[in-house]
Amino acid sequence: MFVYVKKYSEGFLSVKLPYSVKNVEKVRKINGRKWIQSDKIWVVPDNEDTTKLLSRLFGKGNVFFENYEYDKDTMMALKDELKLKNYSVKTQKVYLGHVRRLLQYHKKCIDVIDRDDIRSYLLELVNQDKSPAYIDQAVSAIKFLYINVKKCSDDDFDINRPKREKKLPSVLNASEVFKIIESVDNLKHKAIIMLIYSAGLRVSEAAFLKIEDIDSKRNLIHIKQAKGKKDRYTLLSNATLEILRQYVKVYKPKYWLFEGQKGESHITVRTIQRVFERAALKAGVRKKVTVHTLRHSFATHLLENGTDLRYIQELLGHESPITTEIYTHVSEKDFGKIQSPLDRILNSRI
Repeated sequence: MFVYVKKYSEGFLSVKLPYSVKNVEKVRKINGRKWIQSDKIWVVPDNEDTTKLLSRLFGKGNVFFENYEYDKDTMMALKDELKLKNYSVKTQKVYLGHVRRLLQYHKKCIDVIDRDDIRSYLLELVNQDKSPAYIDQAVSAIKFLYINVKKCSDDDFDINRPKREKKLPSVLNASEVFKIIESVDNLKHKAIIMLIYSAGLRVSEAAFLKIEDIDSKRNLIHIKQAKGKKDRYTLLSNATLEILRQYVKVYKPKYWLFEGQKGESHITVRTIQRVFERAALKAGVRKKVTVHTLRHSFATHLLENGTDLRYIQELLGHESPITTEIYTHVSEKDFGKIQSPLDRILNSRI
């Protein structure tokens, strides 16, 4: 579903979208909206608050602020191709958003945007201090459009990608992990944090877990259709299993392991992130950490305890061992055996 927004009159935008009761309810949340019966179209105030609200209500990847009608077909073709190639819903939204922003920047039809236009747009992203990862993602989205939808060759799409930063992940030590867990009083929230750390989960994987994914007999967790549309198994620790049993007994989830507030769907990723942020703050952790830091800590602690890197790769669901090898750079296992030359000099003087 696409929502098309364009100039209607001085101070107003027109909003064209498929009819449904849900869509009408969303539009009614916009202050100053009007239904123009003669044109059979919604009109909303032309201001920044309205455009941001439209993106929140309908999703950034679905709202197309157009100055021209002739790129509807391109956006529809792009969305269809992403679906046919079985890209995740999240990736579809991201790619559509990048292409939409390219069109908005140049205010041209996609058929007349050339290589120089693409380069100037990417340079603008650099000037806006967008991260190399963000720009690399934009290149991937635009390349997908030109190669898979416009049927250009790889040689025609000769766009250099930005050099990726090589940052080491932030890692918690065992004491910090313990303090974070102990700082949480809510049983459900404690179970979530323990599960993510003990199994090395991504936050979205924890949010999407179903009750049936917990294999208590084999002490395994079945992660289904995770990043890269891959299934895998990871560890279910005894301590986590025990708190999950307490949690299920009290909260009685029916389908999703961790239900949202209304019980109709799973808990949101943002809710889990807020739970962790509050826990880390309460625990007095001064490092810059996110809930994903628990996954990094899981991998690093396994490596320090002697677990083979190949097993860690499988548990994390990494496609390449190169991705997993980053944890060898943050592990204290080998560094702890190396004596600083300063210590050696001072000790020899004692």
